[in-house]
Amino acid sequence: MSNFDVIVLGSGPGGYVTAIRASQLGFKTAIIEKENLGGVCLNWGCIPTKALLKSAQVFNYLQHAEDYGLSAENVDKDFDAVVKRSRSVADGMSKGVQFLMKKNKIEVIKGYGTLKAGKKVSVKDADGKETEYSAEHIIIATGARSRELPSLPQDGKKIIGYREAMTLKEQPKSMVVVGSGAIGIEFAYFYNAMGTEVTVVEYLPSIVPVEDEDISKQLERSLKKAGIKIKTSAEVTSVDTSGKGIKATVKTAKGEEVIEADIVLSAVGIKTNIENIGLENVGISTDRDKILVNNYYQTNIPGYYAIGDVTPGQALAHVASAEGILCVEKIADMHVEPLDYGNIPGCTYCTPEIASVGLTEKQAREKGLDIKVGKFPFSASGKAKAAGTPDGFVKVIFDAKYGEWLGCHMIGAGVTDMIAEAVVARKLETTGHEILKAVHPHPTMSEAVMEAVAAAYDEVIHL
Repeated sequence: MSNFDVIVLGSGPGGYVTAIRASQLGFKTAIIEKENLGGVCLNWGCIPTKALLKSAQVFNYLQHAEDYGLSAENVDKDFDAVVKRSRSVADGMSKGVQFLMKKNKIEVIKGYGTLKAGKKVSVKDADGKETEYSAEHIIIATGARSRELPSLPQDGKKIIGYREAMTLKEQPKSMVVVGSGAIGIEFAYFYNAMGTEVTVVEYLPSIVPVEDEDISKQLERSLKKAGIKIKTSAEVTSVDTSGKGIKATVKTAKGEEVIEADIVLSAVGIKTNIENIGLENVGISTDRDKILVNNYYQTNIPGYYAIGDVTPGQALAHVASAEGILCVEKIADMHVEPLDYGNIPGCTYCTPEIASVGLTEKQAREKGLDIKVGKFPFSASGKAKAAGTPDGFVKVIFDAKYGEWLGCHMIGAGVTDMIAEAVVARKLETTGHEILKAVHPHPTMSEAVMEAVAAAYDEVIHL
């Protein structure tokens, strides 16, 4: 048996970051991974999807070269090459994590880990050999996978999840995307931009339902303009895969209709990977598919912790990383404060991009708050007009009495890189007045933040 101070089960953006921070703090650390270092996010999620989306964006630019006074003839795409580029980017990032493990002297244990009582983990390797390891602190970071609905049993060919959507051998001529969260919308944009006929089916009344209503409406307009068909308050009740393609029966307020397509992408959320990892061996408590933890990610059993998608917080890569760092810093007896889940940014990388943090306008009003709301459209931004990306806006929400920045919601080009201003400002308890007096560079997209704040306080200049 090998003894460690810290063992991390799972090497996604929660797990590998946790392991590195543990090593930095002087702990003898090991990480257990059954597939590739970097987990779903790096190999099958965040990173490779952004590579796909960039290819789609470049293809779109080339098709509209004349809008910029340029000429590009016979523009076409090689779908297989686009997929290969995405996989190459993911592979390169995974190698980067391997380097970080070596640099930080973290032992990488390949195999399937199962928790045991007494602060132990049993690991079965590819040859079936089992080895037992022990540690004072065992951190569960096993992440999640694509959730399956009974009406949409994934077969990996005609009804697929995000993994298959990233590596299709041939581009489908038509596709039905079920679910309009970040995963569904990003793939809908990608395939539509590449020339696939896409229909999005969303169960709730609006797409990207966690976003501010104004953001949802704007995105729906933009996607419809791009040629994506959108059906809200709709449900796929069954899919017939007996023919060459698929026939999806969709229930709407107007009745049932059948949509024919080559393929169905199920993007209806995630299912945590907490089965068959030994939780019952240890007696670790769970509730509704999540491992129960306190503010510092300790489970009900001393010495066992959990972070990332397997816990009740937001299922986002940056949340998992932050939780892992906080967890090991607490183990090291550092002074740490619980994570503020009300100040977590969310991003969707379609075109136009979406980024948001804090309360929506509806949530603020439902809390009975007296608020000031400001919006600034990118159509009034010199930088956005010059870049040919005038779609979208920045929307800000402030508490009228104290000037507290309650929420910020953006839709437009590059807004996922802009939202951090609002996150940092809210962390520092910055008021609207202070944002107004912080000089923003011209011409930039970020000026729209200052202008939106000015609009909230009736001081807007460029509207």
